[in-house]
Amino acid sequence: MITFISNSPETTAKFGERLAKKLKPGDILCLTGDLGTGKTTFVKGLAKGLKVDQAKVSSPTFVVMNCYDGKLPLYHFDLYRLEDIKEMGAIGYDEFLYGEGIAVIEWAERLKELMPKEYLQIQLEHQGPNERVIKLNAIGKRYETLIN
Repeated sequence: MITFISNSPETTAKFGERLAKKLKPGDILCLTGDLGTGKTTFVKGLAKGLKVDQAKVSSPTFVVMNCYDGKLPLYHFDLYRLEDIKEMGAIGYDEFLYGEGIAVIEWAERLKELMPKEYLQIQLEHQGPNERVIKLNAIGKRYETLIN
């Protein structure tokens, strides 16, 4: 596990932007953390690193998933309002998780039994008014290589 301290939303976004440059098609990032910890801010930075038009990036809270075109496709899931895990099957989520782009899932713990076997877990925690603790935990060999 790697721990990073962010002292501002801009630093959180910059961290996502730097990580994006190391990602490959089919990579899956599972984000966890309370409301307001910077998950969407992190995703905006990730999107910037993938050359996605920043004006289009927003939290998909009401639609479960947004797709963005960039250097690689970015599939941005937000499961905060997910009521039934069967909704994920209805949108064919596995095609996006194991596709040609990068899948990033906010509130990933709601996937339950549908959690992928390998992924990079990114946990964001409040440290102070603007500070966040960002913990990276590799689940699987690909992600161990990524964080090393």
